[in-house]
Amino acid sequence: MRLSARHILSVNDLTKKDVTLILQTAASFREISERPIKKVPTLRGRTVINCFFEDSTRTRLSFELAEKRLSADSTNISKSGSAMAKKGETLLDTVRNLEAMRPDILVIRHNQAGAAAQVARETSAHVINAGDGMHEHPTQALLDLMTINEAKGRTKGLKVGIVGDILHSRVARSDMLLFRKMGMEVTIGGPPTLIPMCLAETFDVKVCHDIREALPKLDVLMLLRVQRERQGEQLFPSSREYARYFGIQSRDLESAKDDLVVMHPGPVNRGVEISAELADGPRSIILNQVTNGVAVRMAILYLLLGEGLKQ
Repeated sequence: MRLSARHILSVNDLTKKDVTLILQTAASFREISERPIKKVPTLRGRTVINCFFEDSTRTRLSFELAEKRLSADSTNISKSGSAMAKKGETLLDTVRNLEAMRPDILVIRHNQAGAAAQVARETSAHVINAGDGMHEHPTQALLDLMTINEAKGRTKGLKVGIVGDILHSRVARSDMLLFRKMGMEVTIGGPPTLIPMCLAETFDVKVCHDIREALPKLDVLMLLRVQRERQGEQLFPSSREYARYFGIQSRDLESAKDDLVVMHPGPVNRGVEISAELADGPRSIILNQVTNGVAVRMAILYLLLGEGLKQ
């Protein structure tokens, strides 16, 4: 079995069969991370360059671990450590120089939407979008889906609530696309100023500004942080006000299903979008997401390189 796409730039690049294949492969690779020696020779001799031109902790480290556990040769560059920072080199010139070094995969994280797609047009390497501006974060959506499937034993027909800064969240966009593709019902919530009017029709989701009204019907609750670094203006009064009206605490889930699970892509702002008690409580599968992030990225690397592509 092989992926139908050469690059993973968007959830839209993947068919349902691709998604199923990635999740099945990730489940088999997850076992490697439980071994005393967490390494297999699958991608020995292959080269991956992680280009993180925007700050990251979980995504960058999980890609690095995925590459090392598959025995790929990997190296990392960041904006601060590249000629782009102080010498004025453009992204295009940086990519052309990387291309001359003949990597097999370029993992791209950038603060501009469409950056990964631009890179893909300029290289013969496979390109994986690790987050581009407010556009998409497809590998995060895949690990979220894997985590939900593990917790619930299925995905089709589940009701998922996504609450928070929808406007600036690439995770929300990729999640909405993937969850709807896989037959899940999605409701989004948050301050009206953080939910664009066009989202409901564009992504085929429901909007409920007070998510507590929808809680009794939900199977999964995904909370997102407020991305102040992307906001050019104050879109709600204060963090305290946000926490009061849109933050979720354990007591808010009294009307929820007993098996409702709570997720968060990180980083978590405790006491704002989610209480510490809830983040660390029995409903939380936040750390499962982190564990599955390594497995999903191992699967993608393998399917792009180890298994090959249709020519």
